[in-house]
Amino acid sequence: MEAQTVHQFFLQLMVILLTARLFGELFARLKSPPVVGELLAGVILGPSLLGWMEPSQVIKLLAEIGIILLLFEVGLDTDIRQLAKSGWQALFVAVSGFLWPFVFGFSLSHWLFDLNLLESLFIGGTLTATSIGITVRVLTDLKRQHSREAQVVLGAAVIDDILGVVLLAVLYDFSQVGQINTANALQVIGFIAMFFVLAPLFAKAISLLIRQFAKISQTDGLIPTLIVSLVLFFAWLAHEMGAPELLGGFAAGLALSRRFFLPFAMALHEDPDFTGRIEAQMRPIIQLFVPIFFVMVGLSLNLREIDWASPFIWWFSASLLAVAILGKMLGALVLRGPWTERLAIGIAMVPRGEVGLIFAELGRTSGIMVNEVYAALIIVIAMTTLFAPMLLKGFYRYVK
Repeated sequence: MEAQTVHQFFLQLMVILLTARLFGELFARLKSPPVVGELLAGVILGPSLLGWMEPSQVIKLLAEIGIILLLFEVGLDTDIRQLAKSGWQALFVAVSGFLWPFVFGFSLSHWLFDLNLLESLFIGGTLTATSIGITVRVLTDLKRQHSREAQVVLGAAVIDDILGVVLLAVLYDFSQVGQINTANALQVIGFIAMFFVLAPLFAKAISLLIRQFAKISQTDGLIPTLIVSLVLFFAWLAHEMGAPELLGGFAAGLALSRRFFLPFAMALHEDPDFTGRIEAQMRPIIQLFVPIFFVMVGLSLNLREIDWASPFIWWFSASLLAVAILGKMLGALVLRGPWTERLAIGIAMVPRGEVGLIFAELGRTSGIMVNEVYAALIIVIAMTTLFAPMLLKGFYRYVK
C-alpha cells in the first residue's frame, strides 16, 4: 500500500466501524437483528446510495477474517448435546428445512427463471440456511429459550449449520472447477468428514497446551493470540483440504465449545471455566471484525445498476421469499403436537441472517451470480432476518 493511500484506508476503516456500530445499535433498539443495520450501513456508504467508498482488497481481507471468526463463534456456541435432547423432531425439522428450500429454490431458479445450473445451485444453497444467532437471541428475549419448541429449534439449527457448511464446501468446489463433478464432490465430502474427525481432537489437544501456557504466562492477551492463531491455522488447513477457509473456523469453534464432547477422547478433560475465558476474551475481537464483513456485503451491492423497472427483480424476489418461508415451515407443520408449538418452530427457522449472506457473497465473489440475482437474494435474506423475529414476538403475544 502506497504512503498516499494508507491514511485513506485508515479513514475508510474508521467510517466502516463507526457506521456499522451506529446502525447495528439503532436496529437493536428497534428490536431487530443488528446484522440488518450493518448491511444497511454498507448499502448507504457504497455505490448504491452515497458512493463514498467501495471494498478495497484490504477491506475484503479483513472481512474474510471476520467471517472466519464468525463461524468460529457459531461453532463455539453449537451445542452437540442439544441434538440428543431434541431427538428425531429436531432431525426431521432440520433435514426438511434444509431439503425443501434447496429443492424449491433450485427448481424455481433453473426451470422457471431459466438461470444456469451452478447459479441455481447457489441460490438453493443460500435458502437452506438458518441463523442460530438470531433465533437464539429472539427466543432468549422472549424468555422461551428453555421451552420444548426452543429445544427442537436449537437442535435443528445445529444440524442445519453442519449440513449448510458441508453444502457450502461442495458448492465452493463446484465454483472453483466451473462445473458439476460428482467425483470431486464426493472427495470434498470425504475430506470434510476427515477434517471434522481429526480437527476437534487436534484442537482439544492444543487447548490443553494453551491452558498450561495461560497459567504460567507473565503477559496479557495470551489466550486470544493463541486462539486466533489456531483459527487461522485451521482456516489454512481447510483450504488445503479443498474446503472453504471458513470451515476451519467452524471446526475450531466446535472443538473448543464447552458443550462439545468426545466419548473416545476422555483424556482430554473438559474445563468449562477455561472455555468461558476463551468466549469472554475472543468476543471483543469477533465483534470488531465481523461487522466489517456485513458492511462489505452492502458495499458490494450496487442497487443503481439494477433495472428496477424490470419485472424480473420483483417476481424473482417475491418467489424466492415465498420459497424461503414455505420451505422452512413445511417440516415443522407436519410434526405432532400443539399447533402453536409447530407454528412457533416453523417461524423460528425462517431467519437466514449471516449464514445466508455467506452463501450469497461466495456466489458473488466467484462470479457465479449476476448483480440482479445477488440483489434479490440480499432482499430475501434481509426480509426473512428482519420480519421473522417480529412475527415470532407477535405470535407469542397472541397465544399467551
